[in-house]
Parts: sequence; structure tokens; C-alpha cells
Amino acid sequence: MLTATAGFRHDSIPTARDVLTSLGPANGFTITATEDLSTFSTSNLANFDVVMFAMTSGELAFTTDQQNALLAFVNGGKGFIGTHSATDTLYGWPDYGRLVGAYFNDHPWTQQGRVIVEDAAHPASGVRDAFTLEEEFYTFRENPRSRVQVLMRLDAASVGATGDYPLVWTQPFGSGRSYYNALGHFPATWRDARFQAQIVAAIKWTGGR
Repeated sequence: MLTATAGFRHDSIPTARDVLTSLGPANGFTITATEDLSTFSTSNLANFDVVMFAMTSGELAFTTDQQNALLAFVNGGKGFIGTHSATDTLYGWPDYGRLVGAYFNDHPWTQQGRVIVEDAAHPASGVRDAFTLEEEFYTFRENPRSRVQVLMRLDAASVGATGDYPLVWTQPFGSGRSYYNALGHFPATWRDARFQAQIVAAIKWTGGR
């Protein structure tokens, strides 16, 4: 679980670490949280099943070897998860953009909004029914729908808008699996049982369980 930032730093990072650490034992996983980019080596990544970029931001100083190690990790059959500002990370590395699925454009709505579950049957969905919460809802530079499997989208009418705004998606990446969830701006989101169910399901799915 990488929480390193080179841009905006979210107040929700400590809560995310605590929540996932506490959820692990009951759900069959262990979280190793770090901000040390040197841990991204081929040899060290071999010890893990999933890499999560949790509220990362900016142009993190990965070397070419570290970039290649991450891509090989997922291509080789492992998992990647990005949450919230993971899409506001590494704009200068196009392969990362393909891995996470899209790049952040704006957050025009920080308010109560309704999230529609498009694919409740997908094992990474975690929830079946639409839900409402206060969040910082993202838009992206390009709509990823044509490239990914959208699991959830913003109900545009709930924020007084129109259009198609995917929020949660999955995609194959080589022999591996990638998942992104745009929620997670507020600590309260990480404490929300509905969001926790989504992230637990994502960890299990990207980990091939």
C-alpha cells in the first residue's frame, strides 16, 4: 500500500492505512503500508500479490527500473489497485496512465452524490445497490468507458449535472488485474462500511482469490 505524495496530500491517508490494516485479518490479507519508493524492486514486489496506490499524487520519483518492475509485476499476473488521487499521479508516465485507466481532470462536485452500481455481479464490486455519500467526485481527462469495465458511475442528476462519469472500473493488464476507485477523499469514506466492502472485494479480486 503506497501512500507517497509529490503533490496534494489527503487527510484521509492515515485513516485508510488504519482501516485496511484492521480489515485484513478477517478477510485473509495483510497490508504493508509504505512511502518508501525504494521498495519497488523486482525482488521485493515478488513478496506481494497486490500493489495499491492509495491517494498517491504527483510525479513520484520512480526510476526506469522501478517503473519496469511495477509493470512486470502486474503483467505477470499480479494485481494493481488505485484509489482516488492515484489518477492524479505520474502524468509523465503513459504506461502508468494505462495501468490506472485514466488521468484526473477536475473535481467539480464536493457534496452529497449518488453512486450507481452498473455491474453488481462483478466480484470486485463489493456492493449491489446504489448509495449516497459525501465525496469529492472526479472527472477525467478522457472518459475511460471504452477501455475498461465500469462497475460504478456517478448519478449525474444527483449533483445537478448531465453526462457519463465512471467512478469505479476494472481491466485486465497483461496477465494481471487492475482496479480503480475514485472515492476516498474524506476519512469518513474509508470508515463507511459500503466503501470498505468495495475495497476488500477489490483486494481479493486483484489478488486472484
